Amino acid sequence: MTRWRLTTLLLVVLAMVLAACGGDTNGEPAETTTTTTGGVGETTQPPADDGDGQDGEARWQQPIVIGWTPPDITGVFQTATDFFEAAAAEANAAGFSVQVISRSPATHTAFADQLAILEDFISQGVDVIAISPADTEAVKPGIQAANEAGIPVIMVNLLEEQEGIDVASYIGFDNTEAAMVSAYSVLDYFGGPGVLGDGEEVEVQPDTYLDLEWWQGVYEGVDPQIPVANGVIIEGIAGTFFSQTRLDGFNSVIEGFPNIEILAEPIAADWNREKGIAAAEDFFSRFGPDQLDFVWAASNEMGLGAMITAERLGILDDSGGLTPPQPDKVAIFTNDVTPESTDAIRAGKIIAETHHGFPEWGWFGTEFAVKLACGIEVPQFQDIRPRTVYQGNADLFYPEPSLPEIDWESIKAECE
Repeated sequence: MTRWRLTTLLLVVLAMVLAACGGDTNGEPAETTTTTTGGVGETTQPPADDGDGQDGEARWQQPIVIGWTPPDITGVFQTATDFFEAAAAEANAAGFSVQVISRSPATHTAFADQLAILEDFISQGVDVIAISPADTEAVKPGIQAANEAGIPVIMVNLLEEQEGIDVASYIGFDNTEAAMVSAYSVLDYFGGPGVLGDGEEVEVQPDTYLDLEWWQGVYEGVDPQIPVANGVIIEGIAGTFFSQTRLDGFNSVIEGFPNIEILAEPIAADWNREKGIAAAEDFFSRFGPDQLDFVWAASNEMGLGAMITAERLGILDDSGGLTPPQPDKVAIFTNDVTPESTDAIRAGKIIAETHHGFPEWGWFGTEFAVKLACGIEVPQFQDIRPRTVYQGNADLFYPEPSLPEIDWESIKAECE
């Protein structure tokens, strides 16, 4: 797919989403709702449809309604939503009638609200449900109800198969591996080999895939005494699947390097920017920049909160990571990667961030949902390998991510 074509679609979709989405994660609890029909955004409910269509009408000629529920509508999930919409606009340009209804809880901890959204999607009779769960256990009753209703479910944001539910396709990444990638970027910046800081430089092309396999190859046989730094961790929702797996992954790498010291227990900020600001303020009040070298935040929103706080206090390491760490400054590392955080990387305010593939979530999410509605087989697991984003490769990610072209004409031909 050409970049100009994708960019044009995204501009249309972004304008549509901004007009349709009224969610405010810092305000009163509310759900956001958007619908795409033929590439035009509305804030309406989908039409009732018994799934049989007109006499003699092919399935691709009938409406295909996708119910998409992220756990909130912050920048991370807004990015995924934009690409659900972009793929739907492409499908509709090819003759389909795809509607994407996006509804989220107001906050990432409103587990019951996300469950209620699932129940509402089922009662409306959507064709496919796509979900990024706030908590995997909390949403299982809703997914089980969708299974009983015969509605296929796509789960994004993880690859780990969940017990007790039937998921048609997992689109995501290994959360443990993603955090391990982040840990290696910390080691790199503070003396280890790689692409950051003043350690041994490893020459790479801009499009080199800096994933876990690459990092492990670089660090094979490296003296674990070389990287030296003190840091703290801002985690997500304490005790939940996503937060714990990312903590485990990060620590599994850091623990092998004795001169990287974590100064305190992690502070949970619930994947929220404002709480990330508060967590950073707490850490900075306890540890000055003469003691503290880095913050690793397990998500983009929390990391941006830590960045904002460090910048306000005048202690942000804004070197961009391609030179040695700045003395008496605090470097920010995080996970996710959105247009906003990529701009911060370009500006030098975030040293490195691990890409989780939000455009891919929406792009593949719509493609797979349409295929499922058409009775076409989809991959059970679509692995988006986490990789490091830094100043040297940031332009590969936003504003024009590279995505595979979807052959909508072939899908149409196979659609039952």
